[in-house]
Amino acid sequence: MSESSPYEAEPVCPRHPDRVSYVRCQRCGRPTCPECQRPAAVGIHCVECVREGQKSIRAPRTQFGAKVAPGGRPVVTLTIIGICVAVWLVQKASPSFSDALDFWPPAARSQPWRFLTAAFEHDTSAGLPLHILFNMYALWVLGQYMEPMLGRVRFAVLYLVSAIGGSVGYLLMTSPQLDPASGAVFWTPTVGASGAIFGLFGALFVLNHHLGRSSSGLYVLLAINAALGFVPGVAWQAHVGGFLTGIAMAAVIIATTTQNRRRLQLPALAAVLVLLVVAATAKYALVDNSVLHSIVSLGA
Repeated sequence: MSESSPYEAEPVCPRHPDRVSYVRCQRCGRPTCPECQRPAAVGIHCVECVREGQKSIRAPRTQFGAKVAPGGRPVVTLTIIGICVAVWLVQKASPSFSDALDFWPPAARSQPWRFLTAAFEHDTSAGLPLHILFNMYALWVLGQYMEPMLGRVRFAVLYLVSAIGGSVGYLLMTSPQLDPASGAVFWTPTVGASGAIFGLFGALFVLNHHLGRSSSGLYVLLAINAALGFVPGVAWQAHVGGFLTGIAMAAVIIATTTQNRRRLQLPALAAVLVLLVVAATAKYALVDNSVLHSIVSLGA
């Protein structure tokens, strides 16, 4: 029978074997050096046990399923604003750039990206950039409130589909016109984020009503943007299309908020987009092909 060692090995920290530690984690019992010690309700926990414990804690979420991130920046909102400003600068430098991205119904039939890209362009003809300033201010006010509430993915989908809804609204509520002076048939192109922003307005009213919150603080901002729709040359039809699309999107989000229905949320939101595609296709079917080929653009 061998004799036991008169001295037991000194306990060392598993993460720092060169450090002796007589303090043990209350959860796993392993030695823990001062650098690896984390205060707990009772005693000390090691770094590994703290990490394991955090994995089992469910992250808090908003009523619409977004993860709560205190102090988080509205990344999607800032990204959209950055893209719109960059596109506007390119438009100023090269006015013809708008021709490939604006929403001109005859061209959009074979170039469907115009239904979306027009929402990132703005009018550059005026001396002051009022068009983009008004839109970006409204987007910032709405985005910093709605993005944390919905989450980045839902907010991005809401904005993009509302932008398409604005273009579809313009398509449905306008038709080719005859210019008496030249005898040419024309369909005016449109640009701007107004359709998407009105989609955010429509969605927010529905979401706030569902939450029992007041939207009175938005009335002045909405009134200003609505009034701009009656300025000559502004496509109020896009405002209406975006607003109705936003309402529909918010209704879908509310209907699929519960945990057992959340897997249906994205398919249901995609269904709204499909309805917009069907509506646009139906409108194009009503316009004679020969008319479409003879249409000219008379500017935004």
